[in-house]
Amino acid sequence: MPTKQQIEDILKTIPDPEIGVSLWDLGLIYDIFIDKKLGKVTISMTLTTVGCPLFDLIATPIREGVGKLKGVKEVDVQLTFEPPWSTERMTQAAKDQLGIF
Repeated sequence: MPTKQQIEDILKTIPDPEIGVSLWDLGLIYDIFIDKKLGKVTISMTLTTVGCPLFDLIATPIREGVGKLKGVKEVDVQLTFEPPWSTERMTQAAKDQLGIF
């Protein structure tokens, strides 16, 4: 099974389809849980707005990328809006890229 770091590394390569900044750097990923017995990875994430229609466009590359890791049999991407996303969750690199100070 992969480590959390390996999963994070993949998430850092998946851009938000509208903004072009990685899901990780935007702070959209809330939690990663690895069930080694079942070979299952569960990723809890949010979107920048509650009404954002892009969840499927975002979840599909997560499932595909993480699913390629050795030992992963299933990837479950769970959507939550608690706590609500804000720009405070973004990395400094993402803020710099988007001109947010």
